[in-house]
Amino acid sequence: MRELGRVRALFLVVAAAHLVVLAVGAPSWADFVTKASLMPVLAWWVYRRGGARLVIAALLLSAGGDIALEFDGLFIVGMGFFGAAHVCYVTFFGRSFAAAGPRKWVIAGGYAIMWAVLIAVLWPRLGDLRIPVAVYSLLLTSTAVASAGHGLRTGIGGALFLISDALIALGITDRELPMHGVLVMLTYISAQYLLASGSLTRSAARPPVPV
Repeated sequence: MRELGRVRALFLVVAAAHLVVLAVGAPSWADFVTKASLMPVLAWWVYRRGGARLVIAALLLSAGGDIALEFDGLFIVGMGFFGAAHVCYVTFFGRSFAAAGPRKWVIAGGYAIMWAVLIAVLWPRLGDLRIPVAVYSLLLTSTAVASAGHGLRTGIGGALFLISDALIALGITDRELPMHGVLVMLTYISAQYLLASGSLTRSAARPPVPV
């Protein structure tokens, strides 16, 4: 158990370091190293906790997306990685959503309205990215909906993931907020941690790996 605590502590240290790197404008290599390390460390923690393979796959695919987005010309590739990650999340959390009560349809309807409004606002400015962004954002919204049926922690995680990517979309349309990069990564890191840790409460996919 001590090793599990150390792995989670390592994730939190890397996350804090990455946010500091963004805030102070440190060299690009520091940005890349800390960002690329985030999801693999979190995936390792989930694995050692006996977490579901779908969640681990989602985190590793997200790592691929994080890395791809650091290179010019690989935006669509990065979006593809994250789209695949959302498919994993939706598949995993969808089981809980299917078993949830009638309130789930209120949540789904609310997120559907948010998705439609966001796409309507961004559509004129997206250009050639219209279809990829529409499809990806639908997968993202599906993660938010499905995770809400699993529990409060994962529901908040799904909502934060949506907020993080909405901030990225604002950047695409040249509408960045102050400390934009820090806000994007703070919401993204929080989202992934809440989704990952929240999935452990019910996953019981396999016994924890001995430490």
